[in-house]
Amino acid sequence: MSASTLKTLRVLSDPTRLRILCLLDSNELSVADLQEILGMGQSRISTHLSQLRVAELISSRRSGRKTFYLRTRNTSAAIALDQIIKVAAKDLPEISDDFLALKLLLKRRRDTARIYFNQLAGKFSRSYCPGRSWEAIAEMLVNLLPPLRIADLGAGEGTLSLLLARSAEKVIAVDNSEKMVEYGRRLSEELELKNLEYRLGDMEDPPIDPGTIDLAIFSHALHHALNPAETVARAAALLAPKGRLIILDLAAHQVEETRERFSDRWLGFSSLEIHKMLESAGLANIEVRTVYREQEKPHFETLLGIGSRTN
Repeated sequence: MSASTLKTLRVLSDPTRLRILCLLDSNELSVADLQEILGMGQSRISTHLSQLRVAELISSRRSGRKTFYLRTRNTSAAIALDQIIKVAAKDLPEISDDFLALKLLLKRRRDTARIYFNQLAGKFSRSYCPGRSWEAIAEMLVNLLPPLRIADLGAGEGTLSLLLARSAEKVIAVDNSEKMVEYGRRLSEELELKNLEYRLGDMEDPPIDPGTIDLAIFSHALHHALNPAETVARAAALLAPKGRLIILDLAAHQVEETRERFSDRWLGFSSLEIHKMLESAGLANIEVRTVYREQEKPHFETLLGIGSRTN
C-alpha cells in the first residue's frame, strides 16, 4: 500500500469528512449548504473540504461569489476507495438525517425559484383591479373543499376558522385566550355559523376526542408551543383514518425581537425540523416546501408541511 493511499485512508477516517463525501456524491453543494445540512460552522467545514481536495476526493467550481464542491470520479484514489466509502457510510447513524436534510434543501431551491418566477410573471399583488383580492381567491378555493371535520389549533380570533366554516362539516377552533375565544364565539353567532365551535384550551393538549378530525391545522401557531414536537404528536392523535395535518409557519430566522413583539417561543423551524416532527408523529406522505418569501427585510419565509395518517 502506497504512502498516498495511506494518507487518503486517514482523510476518510474522520466521520465528518465521510459524511461530506456522501453528500457530494451526486450534488454540487456550497459551504453554506453543508453548514445547513450538518449544523456545523463555516471554518470547520472549510477545513474538511480542504483536506478532501488535497486527497483529490472532491473538485470545486467557482460561480460568482460561491464555490461549489462535488465528489471526483476520475482519479485513481476516488475509484479505488468508492466501495470503502459506501461500506463505511453505513456505520454512520447521521447519514440518514443528512440525506433527508439534503433532499429538503434541494426542494427549497426549487421552491425559491418557483416563487421568484411566479412573482416575476404575475402582477396580481402589484396593481389594482376592481374586486380582485386574495380574500376573494381564498373564499373561492375554500368552497372547493369537501365537507371535512377540521381542527384549527391555536386559532386566535379564528379568521381562518370562519373562512373554513363556509364549506366544512364542522370546524373546532381551539385557543387558550379567553378573550379570543369569546370574540370568535360572538362573531360566529352573528354570522349564524352553527358548524363552527370555539373551545377554550391549549393547542398542546387540545380538548378534542382522538380519531375524530379529518384535517388539523397549525396556522402560524406552532412557534408559540412549549414543545412543538409533542404538540404535533397530540394533534396527529386527533386524526381519523386518512386524516391530514398541516403546519404553516415561519422558516427558521434570527429576528430575536419577535419573541417580545409577538410572544414567539421559537424563531421558526427548518424544513428538516418540520419533516421530522410530522414523521415522529407517525404520519406519512410528508411534504415540506417554501410557499412564500417576503420582499421586505428581513425576508421572512413561510413553510408548509403536510402529513397524513395511512389508516
